[in-house]
Amino acid sequence: MGSNRRLFWGIVDKIEALIDSGIYSPGSRLPPERELAETFKVSRPTIREAIIALEVREKIEVKTGSGVYVLKPVNQLIGSNKQVNAFEVTQARALIEGEVAAIAATTITEDELARLHQTLVDMEKGEFIAEADKEFHQIIANATRNSAMILSAQNLWKLRSSTPEIIKDYDSVCSKDNSKTLAEHTAIYQALKSGDSTQARLAMHGHFNRLINALFDAVELRALEEIRQKNSETRGLYSIPNPVDI
Repeated sequence: MGSNRRLFWGIVDKIEALIDSGIYSPGSRLPPERELAETFKVSRPTIREAIIALEVREKIEVKTGSGVYVLKPVNQLIGSNKQVNAFEVTQARALIEGEVAAIAATTITEDELARLHQTLVDMEKGEFIAEADKEFHQIIANATRNSAMILSAQNLWKLRSSTPEIIKDYDSVCSKDNSKTLAEHTAIYQALKSGDSTQARLAMHGHFNRLINALFDAVELRALEEIRQKNSETRGLYSIPNPVDI
């Protein structure tokens, strides 16, 4: 699973980056499978796997006999024009995914537990951490066998990249403290493995509670830096020149 999986996710990330940057714009058709394989220097089966993953992420739509088309990004909640912030997304995820974990503790299969454990291994190696993080939460949501819960978890994950502000806030904390995230994911995994719904819920809440606090710390540091910058500019404006320099 190792090298093939890493190669597969690498191609997913590259194509997704091209979509997000607008090089492959919404409504446009992706290059043919053969051309993509040549561009990324991988096999066509690897491209097919990447296309399937991108379709699951709702980045593209495969139209039989026509091609693969880029979908418009989902930037907002259904039926709402109001933008949300990182704190609201995280609180909502804590509440919903806490219950998702509680349900999954009674329904998760041995195969799903094995795949969940693999994400822990990937995170411990420090390889494809973001992908392992997302897969971890998706496996748990899918384990509920509840389509509404799965869709809710997926939509909340999409909101993580719905605005530049949320992306900036999450990037400021998710690229750090991998050891803490790994420890929290391990606690959730152990609770699921033991079939303990209460502990699974508590472990998931603990995971998001730490993330919310980290977001607050990051926002405070950024605000302090902005104040320092403004004070520095103002100080230069009103400082009295040294008589020697006049």
